Amino acid sequence: MSQQAISIPYPPAAGERRDSRAAGFIGHAKLISALTLLSRILGVARESVMARYFGAGVVASAFTVAFRIPNLFRKLLGEGALSASFIPLYAQALKSGDRAQADRFAAAAVNLLMVILLALTVIGEAGLYATLRFVSLRPDYRLIVQLTAIMLPYVLLICGTAFLGSILQVHRRFALPALTPVLLNIIHIAVIIIGARILLLGGSGGEQRIALQTRLAYWLAGFVLVAGVLQIAMLLPALRRVGFRPVWVGNFWIAPVKKMLRLSVPVALSAGVLQLSVILDTAITVLLTPDPHGGGQLHLLGHVVTQPMAVGSVFRLYVAQILYQFPLGVFAIAVGTAIFPGLGADALDRDRAKFKRVLRQGIIFTLLEGLPASLGLIIVRYPLIRVLFQRGRFTETDTHWVALSLVFYAAAIWAFSLQQILNRAYYALHDMTTPLVMSLVTLALNTAVEIPLSFTRLREAGIAAGTLVSFAVQAVVMLIMLDRRIGGLGLKTIGLNAGKMVLACAFMGVACMGVSSSFVFPHGTNHLASLEQLAILLVLGTTVYCGACAVLRLHKDLAR
Repeated sequence: MSQQAISIPYPPAAGERRDSRAAGFIGHAKLISALTLLSRILGVARESVMARYFGAGVVASAFTVAFRIPNLFRKLLGEGALSASFIPLYAQALKSGDRAQADRFAAAAVNLLMVILLALTVIGEAGLYATLRFVSLRPDYRLIVQLTAIMLPYVLLICGTAFLGSILQVHRRFALPALTPVLLNIIHIAVIIIGARILLLGGSGGEQRIALQTRLAYWLAGFVLVAGVLQIAMLLPALRRVGFRPVWVGNFWIAPVKKMLRLSVPVALSAGVLQLSVILDTAITVLLTPDPHGGGQLHLLGHVVTQPMAVGSVFRLYVAQILYQFPLGVFAIAVGTAIFPGLGADALDRDRAKFKRVLRQGIIFTLLEGLPASLGLIIVRYPLIRVLFQRGRFTETDTHWVALSLVFYAAAIWAFSLQQILNRAYYALHDMTTPLVMSLVTLALNTAVEIPLSFTRLREAGIAAGTLVSFAVQAVVMLIMLDRRIGGLGLKTIGLNAGKMVLACAFMGVACMGVSSSFVFPHGTNHLASLEQLAILLVLGTTVYCGACAVLRLHKDLAR
């Protein structure tokens, strides 16, 4: 082995200095952010096109629920349990200098993941077939099961893509893994637009429109699988360039894989709890939404419950989640992705000074973007929703409910962002139990808050309110516990910087409120007026916040 392989945990990118790792994650985070921004823009465009041709009706809600199933497995396995335990172990294996052993470990881990996913897919398809064959379902529920059956094999493809991407991330090749969602979004948009024109969907109405939307949803589900195959194909050349080839390992039950699985169990349970929370939110929304063909009451445990939500609640909540996840993916997840390999390599060193310094920078950098994103999204919510979604079958009433939910989701962006860093810090320390326990607490708190609120005037927005409360509590508690765990993270420094950020956000909020109430501000709800409002508020808010941060010298604090 060369000295280079011994001295650093993963190969440097071209032209990169070896001693830049401690602070270099910010540069990588900016690269990931830029590429993720492209993906998220296309993702929002995808949902905008979906809203135009499907509205917020039965078919849109059914496809939304079905498409979430493979993505839940991606978060649980591909980007969850196995990746969280694999990345630190693989980084440490490369740092030890035995590249051949590290590559054998990576190949064995990929083999294991594929076997697990193939088994889950077969079992899932059998269960879905049995449900369709033997269970009497109302039409919209039946459509959910049918679309899920078509897209379930995407579990194997998307989880494989995510795990192979984690190998590239350890080698500090972040670009391609961040670009794979772009391909899915492009195919998604193309299928909807071309399919709608082939089916003449725009001019139809009533039951005929629902039938055509259903057929288009089937086409879209099939092309999701095509996109999954192409996503994996995108990564293979880059994997070969870093010296890894996804080959079959005769015996993948080796010691590093066993250790990875031991570490993965609590992470899987933690990720499972989080995804259970997502499933539970969706299930609650579906159960509390009346049958579009009649009804309005739910018979539950001998009691008759009036269903408080309106048709389209599932899709509207999904739209609100897409919008708050836009800044979350562009900033927070990018920082977490960039920082994790370095944290994983340094966390178990005897001297944790570098680990703590990089972690503190990551937290401050995340809050620097997360706090204004929370306030900014609340400020621009109405013009943003109108510009992106309010057309065709998506009405002003839909906009109102999405905007209400978005207030709560947006207010939680800073907490979501902080959680991305904190979870990775615990995983780097091989502490997989604390995130699990906190996930259970979050699930209980979330459920206890959202169900009662769903029966108030908030209705579907009560789901978002429960998410805000639970994640805010989890983020603060886990930060305090981590500070004690590693012997001082520098909470005073973090708190002082956060205070400056809140002050800068206050200046931004006052400026935006002032201009929006002035006579020069364009008013109205049409597309052009909304676009002008959005442009003015974005430019003004960004300028004021960045200016306030410069005056408060936050860039100096981040460099420490």
